[in-house]
Amino acid sequence: MQLLVFILTYPFLWIISVLPHRLFYGFSDVVFFLVYKVIGYRRRVVQDNLNLVFPDKDPEEIHRIEKEFYRHMCDMFLEMIKYMNLSKEQIKRKYNVLNIEVINEIEKKRSILVVCSHYANWEWNVSMNNYVKAKGYAVYQKIGNKYFDRFIKKVRSRWNTTLITQQQTVKTVVKDKRDGIIGIFGMVSDQSPQAHRAQYWSEFMGIKVPIFNGAETMARKLGLAVVFLKVSKVKRGYYQAEFIPITENGKYTEENEITEAFLRLTEKQINERPEHYLWTHKRWKHRGKTPASFAKVS
Repeated sequence: MQLLVFILTYPFLWIISVLPHRLFYGFSDVVFFLVYKVIGYRRRVVQDNLNLVFPDKDPEEIHRIEKEFYRHMCDMFLEMIKYMNLSKEQIKRKYNVLNIEVINEIEKKRSILVVCSHYANWEWNVSMNNYVKAKGYAVYQKIGNKYFDRFIKKVRSRWNTTLITQQQTVKTVVKDKRDGIIGIFGMVSDQSPQAHRAQYWSEFMGIKVPIFNGAETMARKLGLAVVFLKVSKVKRGYYQAEFIPITENGKYTEENEITEAFLRLTEKQINERPEHYLWTHKRWKHRGKTPASFAKVS
């Protein structure tokens, strides 16, 4: 059944990926109408999230952000498909890296964790491997359908990016360090961990929630540099990336310093253009469940 679904779906995905710019985003407009107006995909979740984190914004502004978010979300998810047939020259035009010298300088010395959030187009972040000398890795979650999982790995692995799971990351960093290999590890780090497993709670957009701190744990233990990747949407189909150093060596940071820096940079990014954040996930679902040990204000 998994193979049948893949066989039936793949031609449709390929056709979408080769559509010229105007037709591609015209199709995205149709998808937006269906997802937002007809199906109403997770609209209640999006509205609740926006009202929760922006209590001072009036209903008209909340509605504007909601609508623009859905437009962007449809563009972004279709751009994941577009990526499968973009050439290196095309992706460099559409995804402009402003200051790759930040990464180039650090990669001369040690491996780097590049952390980002579910903002703008995080799927195209793997294209930064076109600009670096170190071995590039992208941390991803497996897909249930093994044929789509294989397909996604192939698409994301273009330009020599190696995909690894979260469970493989620490072992890979340790092995590379032992073998004298410098690697660059890209991680989306704003996920919501299970409340009972969370090792750290802090305020995110003004609300105390469990925080994923796996990047900091690795950086402090293994002496990795940590760089925040800020991606901005310039216009439809075009993005620019900026690298903001958090630390050149995690071993010399205080506990939670890296995690808090990541949170504050993510908040700043969201507040600048909130419509480009992924509001459909239930990031604040564990609010009000803060353990006593984290109840005090950070």
